[in-house]
Amino acid sequence: MKRKFKYILIVLLPLLQLSCDNWLEMMPPNGLTREEFWQTKEDVESVLMGAYSSFSKLDNLLFIHGEVRADLVTDNTNTDEAVRNMMNSNIYSDNWLSNWSDYYEVINYCNEVIKNAPAVQEIDKTFTNYQLKGFLSEAYFLRGLAYFYLVRIFDEVPLVLQPSETDETDFYLPKTSSDSILNHVTNDLLEARKYLSDNYLTLMEIKGRASKEACEALLADIALWQFNYEAVIEHVNNIILADKVELMPSARWFEIFYPGNSLESIFELQFDERQNQENDLYGLMTGDDRSIVPSNRALKMFANRYSDEPFRGEDISIRKNSETDFTIWKYVGQSPDGRTTRSGIYQSSANWIVYRYADVLLMKAEALSQLGRYPEALDILNEIRQRAGVPAISLPNSAQEYEDAILEERALELAFEGKRWFDLVRMGRRNDYARKDNLVSVIIQNVPSTQKRVLASKLTNPRGWFMPINKDELERNLNLVQNPYYNR
Repeated sequence: MKRKFKYILIVLLPLLQLSCDNWLEMMPPNGLTREEFWQTKEDVESVLMGAYSSFSKLDNLLFIHGEVRADLVTDNTNTDEAVRNMMNSNIYSDNWLSNWSDYYEVINYCNEVIKNAPAVQEIDKTFTNYQLKGFLSEAYFLRGLAYFYLVRIFDEVPLVLQPSETDETDFYLPKTSSDSILNHVTNDLLEARKYLSDNYLTLMEIKGRASKEACEALLADIALWQFNYEAVIEHVNNIILADKVELMPSARWFEIFYPGNSLESIFELQFDERQNQENDLYGLMTGDDRSIVPSNRALKMFANRYSDEPFRGEDISIRKNSETDFTIWKYVGQSPDGRTTRSGIYQSSANWIVYRYADVLLMKAEALSQLGRYPEALDILNEIRQRAGVPAISLPNSAQEYEDAILEERALELAFEGKRWFDLVRMGRRNDYARKDNLVSVIIQNVPSTQKRVLASKLTNPRGWFMPINKDELERNLNLVQNPYYNR
């Protein structure tokens, strides 16, 4: 938190895809003073683009925090030791993955826009109120998304609402409760959704900038984390009624990942290696250096000998290289054949999908089932299964049975998309931790057998499901209090 973000001195790489799109090329200039900057609406948009650019650089973290402590991936010969320790829940405050500064960089850009954009309108007479409201709403969305990740990773974090413009800025804020943060974010988003643009001109903007549907998806996700099931249904229904996204046809399912920006996409971070905007996941998952591989649990879900899923299984979600060697295919493949890998400039251009239609439909199914509206939940569940080419199922009218079935379906549909760990923690937290033993049993699946009993005992404390505060942050900010789980 005490990182001093020099005011508009950060040189940003151009964002996202295609040099012909101005919004992808705008970036804050280097070396300007406050008096020279914040003069035009283009200045506002360039800082907003800084927020998008900073978020896109988090793709590696979004994957790691969303997957590696769960049950679908495991380590390999070249796995980073910090990642391996995280997989085994041997996590300490000096682990670089406990450093939250990259998330706060996104937040700082958003705070810059929120504070300074209104004054620019008084200088730039071409800066309309509609444009101002739109830019502010995008900033609220990105800030809210960053805080939602932080809450799910760390639980309590500082709520920073002012930009760090000068050395006099108060960097030493204490932690705020997760519910207070999410309530604040929800209020921001409810206002922001009124002004998010419906007039983006290119596919990259439609899928890569905050939209009303992206805002509703984030609101639904937050509501589900807070177990506000009626709100989940409302927000997902707003997406359905807007009729702007749809499930991809079965035979075109892999287009969600290559080339991306599909009919199913709601919001995804864009990458284009031609513009030196590279996704890190291809390198993590392919070649001799790959460090993240599918777990035995994932192999049982997707391998041909276990699965009859023609659109999500082996050679589509994963590729079998040999009897003992498998590759995560979603970020490596160019087609759903298990053979054709991304080539040349497309190797590191896989977009990071934050929300897509199948995801939010399954959120709605989960909410419906927790409210006892089982037939409606089952209809959604079987709609997703039908698209995947597998038979419909029937379930007894039990919230727990539906929870297990929906979590399994989410694992199959959204594997390796940064969802699994957060889904499991949500299950563990529900109904006053009634099923925390189920989460613990999942966490210990991938750890060495000699560690299982000790780790299971340690993780009966739900505070251990969240990351520690990095030791450097604790040294800089004496108002921070370490997650008590890590004070042992």
